[in-house]
Amino acid sequence: MNSSAYFKGKVIIITGASSGIGLASARLFGSYGAKVVAAARRLELLEELGPSIAPPENLLCVRCDVSKESDCKALIEAAIERFSRIDVLVNNAGLSMRAMLRDVDLKVLKTLMDVNFWGTVYCTKAALPHLLKSRGTVAGVISVAGLSSLPARSGYSSSKFAVRGFLDALRIEHLKDGLNVLVFAPGYTSSNVRNAALTADGSQQGTTPLNEGRLMSAEKVALKLANAIKRRRNQVILTALGKITVFLRGLCPSLLDRMTYSYIAREGEVPKSDKNE
Repeated sequence: MNSSAYFKGKVIIITGASSGIGLASARLFGSYGAKVVAAARRLELLEELGPSIAPPENLLCVRCDVSKESDCKALIEAAIERFSRIDVLVNNAGLSMRAMLRDVDLKVLKTLMDVNFWGTVYCTKAALPHLLKSRGTVAGVISVAGLSSLPARSGYSSSKFAVRGFLDALRIEHLKDGLNVLVFAPGYTSSNVRNAALTADGSQQGTTPLNEGRLMSAEKVALKLANAIKRRRNQVILTALGKITVFLRGLCPSLLDRMTYSYIAREGEVPKSDKNE
């Protein structure tokens, strides 16, 4: 069965749908004939993007701050009220950070946990009865950083590790219920995530240290996500670098630590040792 046939008529909720992987996924599912529930904090932007996502009869835009449980419950209720069922929940909304733990205000870590982890928990908890009824899929867009930590990303890595643990536990709990639980781990993707990354004081970074043009496009990631959902995969790790990183984490963690340090140092985010300062 091709993707258009598989997704046609399915009700798919996507958080963080106003940019990056979320927007690319919403547009892709819309092109397949799915009924798309696009959620983001910026409702005006979502509604402006609406015509590029899906025709009006197949689209519902909802303002949702996933760090608020009430917003997440309202999102699921709105989806049910409009389309009467939920087939797929894509927990995509997320924040990153760029700061060493010794410098960071701890409110930054709390914010990342509230959005990345609790946002996933709140939405999944609210949608679960409907997903069990449809024998659908709950997906969590994590990161290779949720499988192998990165320096200057302590809050980001921790939150993504937490999402992975949560979803893995959920999968086992419902092993006999027909619920599919997908942990989806892209590598570096061209998106707004680095521009919006929080710095030590909680302000947005505003720029990206990477050559975004050389990274995997959000549209290609969306295709991989759709394929994983269609095949009812449990875990997907994108990019050769991501797969090698996870392999080395189990085989030789000390070597990977040194390699990771050197890789991130190229972005200028790992400080010199005290004796060299």
